[in-house]
Amino acid sequence: MDRLTHFMQHHHGHCDEAFATAEADAHRGDWSACAASLARFRADLLGHLAVEEERIFPAFEASTGNTAGPTRVMRSEHEEMRELLGWLDEALAGRNAVAFADAAETLLILLQQHNMKEENILYPMCDRILGGDEVAFKQLMGEVEQALMEVAHG
Repeated sequence: MDRLTHFMQHHHGHCDEAFATAEADAHRGDWSACAASLARFRADLLGHLAVEEERIFPAFEASTGNTAGPTRVMRSEHEEMRELLGWLDEALAGRNAVAFADAAETLLILLQQHNMKEENILYPMCDRILGGDEVAFKQLMGEVEQALMEVAHG
């Protein structure tokens, strides 16, 4: 069973596409379009992080009794992502393509490394551990899917 892994990996791809659009808009100097695409990316990314921090991680931690392991690392990286979103905002406000590209490159590297850890380690662990209780897992997946759907249509 890799239901969570597959679903969240798909959402990573969705976030990546939104981020690439914002980068392309900034590269072209289309700051109005960049503002809109960056807002979309922000909503997608922050919604994704919230789903992990408010639903997936607590379920994993409750099931394993471990709050000092992979979820702590992921939360720390989430904070770095939020900080980098602020850097993108500053670059956008200043119409600074170089600063935007620098912040975007840093965020991209962090996202790629972070997503690989989640997709190859944490999510499969969640599928394996949480999937043992089919009723609870089905409820969790319903909550995850609903929350991300609300972000997508927000």
